[in-house]
Amino acid sequence: MSYLEYYSLKEHPFSISVDNRFYYNSKLHAEALIRLKHAAESRKGLAILLGEVGSGKTTVAQQMLDELDEKSYESALLIVIHASVTSQWLLRKIAMQLGVQSPADDKTDLLIQLFQRLVQIYESGKKAVVLIDEAQMLRNKEVMEELRGILNIEMDGQKLITLILFGLSDLDDCLAMDEALRQRVAMRHHLLAFTQNITEDYIRYRLQVAGAASNPFSKEALAAIHQYSGGIPRLINIICDNAMLEGFLRKKDKIDTDMIKEVAQDLKLPPPIPKK
Repeated sequence: MSYLEYYSLKEHPFSISVDNRFYYNSKLHAEALIRLKHAAESRKGLAILLGEVGSGKTTVAQQMLDELDEKSYESALLIVIHASVTSQWLLRKIAMQLGVQSPADDKTDLLIQLFQRLVQIYESGKKAVVLIDEAQMLRNKEVMEELRGILNIEMDGQKLITLILFGLSDLDDCLAMDEALRQRVAMRHHLLAFTQNITEDYIRYRLQVAGAASNPFSKEALAAIHQYSGGIPRLINIICDNAMLEGFLRKKDKIDTDMIKEVAQDLKLPPPIPKK
């Protein structure tokens, strides 16, 4: 028997993998999506979403990609996985994701192909939108200059592409490598951590999606989860998953505050800051 069976669940409710079935449309995430979709709709050119580690930036990026209507948008999501990304690699990825067939090796030819494809998208009545996650990894002045060059592509006074960058706060340092690019940021939003009420609703929602008939966490345990996680979704998931495993091992139908404290200590999470 696993904790899924013990707590009558159909699947794991607190996986840290992005799964849109478990997307909880909190007020904070909903506001971020509205702002970013407005940037895409109005061809703002460059928008950024900042947030702390585990705050849900990737979740918002994936949700936005899914919500952009294919009839109105030609969109793509790129995830930067290391800091050694070159401008050539980035251009090729953007071109491929937007439908350029056989991207050229020569940068000049590649830019011509990308321009032609953006014109095709524009003339078809669609908007080209590229989401770039983990954008703080783009620690290269040449890359920043290349992004600025792409944003300069216009027709009929309209920008042919909108770039939306998702990253940690040090993304600002990357943008500062090219002052002209930094000045092109038309929209900037910071994704805040959950409030306690949102944290509790988030936990209940994920349990419900996973098929739970009841909530195994006591009211006090929910408050403790928020305190130890700081309202960061990834930490909420990790704490809850570990707590449910402990609850199963100890055959506890209800998970209390003491168990949350033990789990938090095992995970080496700092104690909550006392309220003044």
